[in-house]
Amino acid sequence: MQREYQIPELRELRDQQIRFAPRTKKLQQVESAERLIAEIDGEKTYPYDYVCFRVTGYRPAQAANAKINGGDLRHDLRLFVEDLSDSADMAADNIGEQVLTVEELAKQFNVSTKTISRWRELGLVSRRLVFDGRKRVGFLRSSVDRFVKTNQERVARGARFSQLTDEQRQEIIDRARRLASAGGGQSEVSRRLAKRAGRSVETIRSTIRQFDKQHPELAIFPDLNGPLTEAQKTRIYQSFKRGATVDKLLKQFGRTKTTIYRVINEVRAARILELPLDFISNPRFSRKGAENACLGPLPESDTPTKKARRPSGLPPYLASLYEMPLLTREQEAHLFRKYNYLKYKAAKLRGELDPAQPKSSLMDEIESLHQQAVATKNEIARANLRLVVSIAKRHVTPDQNFFELVSDGNMSLLRAIEKFDFARGNKFSTYASWAIMKNFARTIPGEFKHRDRFRTSQDELFAATQEHRGNPMVEEGQQNQREAQIERILRRLDEREQKIIIHRFGLDHAQEPQTLKEVGATLGVTKERIRQIEARALSKLRQAAQEEKILLDTL
Repeated sequence: MQREYQIPELRELRDQQIRFAPRTKKLQQVESAERLIAEIDGEKTYPYDYVCFRVTGYRPAQAANAKINGGDLRHDLRLFVEDLSDSADMAADNIGEQVLTVEELAKQFNVSTKTISRWRELGLVSRRLVFDGRKRVGFLRSSVDRFVKTNQERVARGARFSQLTDEQRQEIIDRARRLASAGGGQSEVSRRLAKRAGRSVETIRSTIRQFDKQHPELAIFPDLNGPLTEAQKTRIYQSFKRGATVDKLLKQFGRTKTTIYRVINEVRAARILELPLDFISNPRFSRKGAENACLGPLPESDTPTKKARRPSGLPPYLASLYEMPLLTREQEAHLFRKYNYLKYKAAKLRGELDPAQPKSSLMDEIESLHQQAVATKNEIARANLRLVVSIAKRHVTPDQNFFELVSDGNMSLLRAIEKFDFARGNKFSTYASWAIMKNFARTIPGEFKHRDRFRTSQDELFAATQEHRGNPMVEEGQQNQREAQIERILRRLDEREQKIIIHRFGLDHAQEPQTLKEVGATLGVTKERIRQIEARALSKLRQAAQEEKILLDTL
């Protein structure tokens, strides 16, 4: 059972009373605290001034206005009663009323000692008393009667409890399977069966979980055994981002609300740690007032903006770029300063993020800063897209695709925005032009080389030998045989290995071959783990191919 105090003020009060209060005063405060426990509403808050006065009879000098949650107050007062009674060294025989041990109380109500422990957490007050020279937990008859009076239904249900018979357990499993097949989640199924069988929800849930653990091949909720996998966590987060409510997710995955929130924050924190927040540093970022200077409004141009002349022959998409006004030197410097400062601030906050216990407010702020940085980057890019078009027009040749050059140049422009240092005083257009042309110089010769390698001419066409086509029926039969052989050797792999091989080599025919990173994102693991599993699977396939006498050069 949890022994940690939730309220620091009550922990300090306990230390003071144990150290300085006389024995009679301790016993009086124990009685006062126990009476207060019975009056507490777990949904309300209470001022510490009121709590301290009810327990000790005096007003506190410090933390008088502190507000205390009712649930935490009930928990801590129960510990306060045990600790103070423990320090008083009171013999059970000297109490003046009947005192029951845990075992005696369990026997009286026909419940387990574990049920008694749960009752203690729900408000059944216990004291630490001396029984035959040894300290043990005891319950005063008045404390028990007070708890029974306020929890009659709970106590009556516990008194009716008996061990499930094999027939009852099997009936629960059969009904749970029918409800689960109809789409019910574990929590909903357990609640409905508990109401029908007159048992506690925890008893039904425990029965189902025990059956699933002992019979994994017949499990009612196979996905709920053990901890959540990375793929399940990713699905929970993605469903939540698409608008699924937490209540829907806890029913779908059979987890508690606390677990769902924890998984969402855990995956969200992991993605924030992977955000590209590299920035060009600048001394002014750490100075006082940097935020006002870097995040202020865009400076207005001193001269009226001239409408750019739109070149003829451009499609509407490219022609619309010339409606975007060019940036002045001051505007350009401001946007780059803002872009890098936003990433600087987000990276600094990310350093404070604890992946084990991420704070939602901190993650909200980091994501907001990153979104603002992306928006600023897009604003810079839009203002310079016509530069890409201009350079592409100068480099395009009759046998090249103009739009491919523009697309390639756009990628170079975005990389240039990330690497440009505005503090050096150069114009971004100069830096971006150099980056775009350097990229064209590197990629265009390679494309020519590729085309030259496969170039044909009319002479080659006339000199070609006559084509000899085979029998289509024979070729189709051979193809079917090869597909059957591949399907047969794929059965040597487990389910996950099959998925990786199919995704990596495009054996599905409905999808293109995927990279290690893309397969890892689909299965919820790292690309390094995918590479390891792929290597192991290929080794198995080579062995199977040898046995099947298949030549697999690609493997």
